[in-house]
Amino acid sequence: MFGLTFDKLLVIGVLAVFLLGPERLPGYAAKLAQLVRSLRDLANGAKARMRDEMGPEFDEVEWQKLDPRQYDPRRIIRDALLDAPAATTKPVSGAMAPATAAAVSVGLPGGGPRPAPVPLAVGEVPPWDSEAT
Repeated sequence: MFGLTFDKLLVIGVLAVFLLGPERLPGYAAKLAQLVRSLRDLANGAKARMRDEMGPEFDEVEWQKLDPRQYDPRRIIRDALLDAPAATTKPVSGAMAPATAAAVSVGLPGGGPRPAPVPLAVGEVPPWDSEAT
């Protein structure tokens, strides 16, 4: 939890004993216990309120699947790329080169795969869209 290990908690405890002193330490420990208790009650109250408002569907939700800590962007991208349908190689007429499986981008909004870009010749000006800037 928050990267706190037993060693770090022990160091924090020893520092608290030295900084607060034996007179004030029990009072601050009681305040900390009261804070933890109130936070736990707040969380339990929110959970009970959600259960009341959502009804029986609340228990049917698989909360583990919705945990944001389980998402790894690299895994999601890898799975999306591996699950993509195999691209077909078709020669395209005009200035575009034939599409290869390695150069095809996955899932364009307009439809099929995008062919690989053709490098510009020496001195050739790249296309410019004045409305895109």
